[in-house]
Amino acid sequence: MELFSNGWWSALLAIVMIDLVLAGDNAIVIALAARNLPDKLKRKAIIWGTVGAIAVRSVMTVGVVWLLQIPGLMLVGGLGLVWVAYQLLAEQSGEADHGPGATTFMGAMKTIVVADALMGVDNVLGVAGAAHGAFDLVIIGLLISIPIVVFGSSVVLKLVERFPIIIQLGAAVLALTAAKMIVSEPFLIDYFGSSRGPMDAAQQAARWGVYVVTVAGVLAAGWWSQRKSPIQD
Repeated sequence: MELFSNGWWSALLAIVMIDLVLAGDNAIVIALAARNLPDKLKRKAIIWGTVGAIAVRSVMTVGVVWLLQIPGLMLVGGLGLVWVAYQLLAEQSGEADHGPGATTFMGAMKTIVVADALMGVDNVLGVAGAAHGAFDLVIIGLLISIPIVVFGSSVVLKLVERFPIIIQLGAAVLALTAAKMIVSEPFLIDYFGSSRGPMDAAQQAARWGVYVVTVAGVLAAGWWSQRKSPIQD
């Protein structure tokens, strides 16, 4: 693709829109992972968490063609993200000492990088597809995502401190993201159809069933963990 051509600018605009839409999940994870850190470490966690997340995404973007050949990638990533979403809620009950709300800097970093590796599949595939093989656009897309995630994480963190209910909302968003990854698994296309093609009524019902069960299941499991082990003052 010719540099600065109409097609190049069109692809760049698509990449920016993809980053704006998909970076929200990453910002939520980073913010919630850092929420229990001392104030002096929160900003550091956001910066280095973003750096780690971008590094992981860069490696995945370079290997996107190879990633597309891995059977079950979306399914495994989705199931892993379901666990991360649950951990966001379980941590409130004191069950997840090393979960997304870990109180150590390295614990938060581990959660951020692992969660971004699981979630980054849709972002990587979207950016790589929009770039149409233009490596310069892939690099620009990664650079654009950095300020989006850093700013978004800072905003979410401030909101979490003021409105704790956002923890439940954040877990629900991640659970829904996980459900969408699961139903997008290529070898399950007979059951869920394809978002890029026509779906019959049964496939649409199956998709919505997975969405509802996954989100409701994560929230219910989180509620049960909190009810079973209430926080002690």
